[in-house]
Amino acid sequence: MWKWLKRLSSRQREVSLREAIWVLPLDLILEVVFFKRDEITTDLICCEVTTSGDVWLFHEDWPGWRGLITHLEALPGWRADWFAGVSQPPFAHSRTVAFKR
Repeated sequence: MWKWLKRLSSRQREVSLREAIWVLPLDLILEVVFFKRDEITTDLICCEVTTSGDVWLFHEDWPGWRGLITHLEALPGWRADWFAGVSQPPFAHSRTVAFKR
């Protein structure tokens, strides 16, 4: 069972991609924000998904990343150019809102 997702709340835990998609139905997602974390020699692209009462944190090294992005791309009004917004310039935080309800 995959376990890579961290939940930002009073109780942190790891979940699988299957569970993440189950607990993040598109109609409950309020906001999706991408940003980069400086890892000294590289940047780590991160994604915060906000629902009512919870903020879920993902990063691009999580094995379920591609599946999560595919799931989120179905949100109405999704910003298709989110990657261009967050990836440049290198080593900058580059906060990019890809979806906001």
